[in-house]
Amino acid sequence: MIDLAAKLSVSRQAIVLGISRGSVSYKPRPVSDADLKPMHHIDKLHMEFPFAGSRMLQGLLVREGFKVRRLPVVTLMKRLGIKALYRRPNPSKPAPEHKIYPNPLRKLPITRPNQGLAMDIAHIPMARGFICLKPV
Repeated sequence: MIDLAAKLSVSRQAIVLGISRGSVSYKPRPVSDADLKPMHHIDKLHMEFPFAGSRMLQGLLVREGFKVRRLPVVTLMKRLGIKALYRRPNPSKPAPEHKIYPNPLRKLPITRPNQGLAMDIAHIPMARGFICLKPV
């Protein structure tokens, strides 16, 4: 893409291609050995405690004998692509761009069985949580 021997400077070539000049010369560094061991343990702990954030993971790492602060744990979590799983605020608040459809059964008087919509849901306990089965 970028030709270092071309007449056009590297800056001009980057502008023409629509990329930043810094990304032309950037070479990603490999992960250091000092980071690999905590990253492996963070990944293992995240599988065991998916709800754990950086503060809890830092405490768990300290219990396992690692001397690590919270901000490096945040950096390693970002590098691994790990986020704590928990309910975000206002989970039932609809997005403003979503259309709200009217309920066609709102004014219908239900006078006999199975006249309205019904669904039977079964919750089966699993090792971690439940699985929900719904008929199709």
